[in-house]
Amino acid sequence: MSQGLDIALERERIPRAEAVVTRGLAEFNRENCGRVDTQTLDILVRDGKGEIIGGLLGRSSLGMFFLDLFYLPASLRGSGLGSRIMAQAEAEARRRGCTTALVYTGTFQAPGFYEKYGYRRFGEIACPPDGATRIFLSKSLV
Repeated sequence: MSQGLDIALERERIPRAEAVVTRGLAEFNRENCGRVDTQTLDILVRDGKGEIIGGLLGRSSLGMFFLDLFYLPASLRGSGLGSRIMAQAEAEARRRGCTTALVYTGTFQAPGFYEKYGYRRFGEIACPPDGATRIFLSKSLV
């Protein structure tokens, strides 16, 4: 069955490959769940020149909000901006019908930030650097 196929590791995302995989998964989900509703949910922070300097990258899919990446420059941390971004992202996720939010972070990153907003740990796994762990958190949005 797999004769004549080539399997290759790619170091950079190929837009056409992403489109093929996304389309295939969407069709699978449609056949098995009756719907495809994956949407980007990004909230970006721009400076006075319009340059992106940070923000939250996420997506909603099948009733879940996936917070994929969140970064703010050190100069903006502790200013309340992160709270505003989280509130906006969760409000949009709820508007889309999401009932659960998911995120993972490292012990050296921001687990306390997410816990402050009601996210609860449901898993942890050791990862580099030595002594660190990757923490998986979720939050009910209902």
